[in-house]
Amino acid sequence: MKRATVSAAQILDSALRLADACGWERLHLFDVAADLNVELNSIARHYRDKDQLVEAWFDRADQALLARATAADLLPLEPTKRLEELLIAWLDSLAAHRAVTGQMLLYKLEPGHLHLQVLGLLRISRTVQWWREAAQRETLHLRRIAEESLLSGVYLRSFIHWLRHPEEGPAEFRALLRRQLRCGPLRVLLRR
Repeated sequence: MKRATVSAAQILDSALRLADACGWERLHLFDVAADLNVELNSIARHYRDKDQLVEAWFDRADQALLARATAADLLPLEPTKRLEELLIAWLDSLAAHRAVTGQMLLYKLEPGHLHLQVLGLLRISRTVQWWREAAQRETLHLRRIAEESLLSGVYLRSFIHWLRHPEEGPAEFRALLRRQLRCGPLRVLLRR
């Protein structure tokens, strides 16, 4: 007998666990339904399509970043260090499914998925906005625009590097992130 209900979090957890074994491309929503012993329409109540699982996964990372922002030790830090700590929290939340996270991005970048690529750009913007808010950045007008643009570059370079170098230790990655946050014009913008 099939279960009557399942939560969005249970569905996402099941999808991630199954994708760890078979890969994101081979994951099917009917497999997730079977794993959870529910009908496929139980999945559809929470997720219209497979890409919504990707969005939910990145929403979890955004929530981890925002949770880190509430820590008492964060606010006294200088802006560059605050941004570093927050991005590390975001990446750490994805670490358990790092390979699948990379596969999700490749899925979005497939030539036939232009609509997903547009949504991916919006996702980058949203995450960078939360990153800045969590770091309590108060820049305005042209300074804000410049800061957002430069931080978007740091975010993308760091994320891609993190995905491509799983063997790299935390200290080496932090050093790379610090260099990016402290270079050129961004260094000037991030002064208190």
